[in-house]
Amino acid sequence: MTILLVLLSIAILVLLIVWAKLNPFLAFLLASIAAGFLLGLPADQIAGSVQRGMGVLLGDLVIVIVTGAMLGKLVAESGAAQKIAGVLMKTFGEKHITWAMSFTGLVVGIPLFYNVGFVLLLPLAFTVAYQYKISAVYVGIPLLAALSVTHGFLPPHPSPAALVAQFEANMGLTLFYGFAIAIPTIIVAGPIFAKTLKNMQASPLKTFQADIKPESELPSTLNSFFTALLPVVLLVGTTALNLNAEGASSSSKLIAFVADPGIVMLISVLIATFTLGIKRDFNMKQIMDIYTVATKDIAMILLIVAGAGALKQIFTDTGVSQEIAEGLQSWEIHPLILAWTITAVIRVCVGSATVAGLTTAGIIAPLVTTMNVDPNLLVLSIGAGSLMFSHFNDAGFWMYKEFFNVSIKDTIKSWSLMETIVAVCGLIGVLILDVFI
Repeated sequence: MTILLVLLSIAILVLLIVWAKLNPFLAFLLASIAAGFLLGLPADQIAGSVQRGMGVLLGDLVIVIVTGAMLGKLVAESGAAQKIAGVLMKTFGEKHITWAMSFTGLVVGIPLFYNVGFVLLLPLAFTVAYQYKISAVYVGIPLLAALSVTHGFLPPHPSPAALVAQFEANMGLTLFYGFAIAIPTIIVAGPIFAKTLKNMQASPLKTFQADIKPESELPSTLNSFFTALLPVVLLVGTTALNLNAEGASSSSKLIAFVADPGIVMLISVLIATFTLGIKRDFNMKQIMDIYTVATKDIAMILLIVAGAGALKQIFTDTGVSQEIAEGLQSWEIHPLILAWTITAVIRVCVGSATVAGLTTAGIIAPLVTTMNVDPNLLVLSIGAGSLMFSHFNDAGFWMYKEFFNVSIKDTIKSWSLMETIVAVCGLIGVLILDVFI
């Protein structure tokens, strides 16, 4: 009955957006309130739950999204994105650009939080699409597939790292197995799947599409790559320093502060203001105008993300995730498939990959010793399931739709299907490894 009520709540959301043509932010608010009543949350707690969900999710993402948009806009306007695109195109060739995007997403996605990578690398994909007159979806999907895989499969990303700790798995082995599964999964969900999307039309946000500049006006290759990938450098560096720092020392606290994604992005924007702005003869007013335009273009994205947070909080406060997991626990199937299925169902119902993964871990963890299964593979199985079929209740769905400016139908045919391919290929990879381990 709980699952039916969750599905009804999601159906209300879909109908409000698709049939009633309501703004997605308003639709999320109304669907969240309806879900609260349907799932039995006391009426006097519904408004507070909605507000708390919006605040929590925006609190995590607003600095990252806003500063990422600013950095992306400056990278585009300064010509740095054009320079990077040109280098990649010369290295891989236009015929293999989807492989270049997948490679970039994998390397950058290992240390980079998903939302940071999303807003940081999309300008690169948009510039390539704009400059070479090819579909932005065709270029962007391989990049996002790689980012999704690293987010769901590979420590030190939050969900897999937390799962390793809960199952007492080995971080190194999980990472090794994760790469073994991640690479073929990215190939299938990225370059191969993208071939079906060559003719899908998209009109990406103009804020990330600068006019093509003459080669003589572009920043140097070093400056372009350094500034655009500075968040990666900072995160990798602080992670390495953290491994050698004493837990309670003042230096470790400072490193932890600098390693926060929001602080990383803020530092990156400040440095980019100099390297791609002032150093390139932009005055401060021009740079700030660029940042203002960038924030205007993502205002609705922030509201939609907040709406998704409200719905997720309603599901969390009503205990839906726990009920679904407990209902599926009695299924008599292979433990790796069981873990993947529980996670996938929660993911589809709730929308959050992290919530789905950690909720499943709470149910499965006490059973690990009796399940006769490799805990490292269990981490990867849950990680794969947590990426299953992103749709209306997932903030990532709306970020993709709004950034690429495509229809809901095309978002499902590209983004949602790509995420599903990642989830299914991940499970297949886990089961193949289980045969040999």
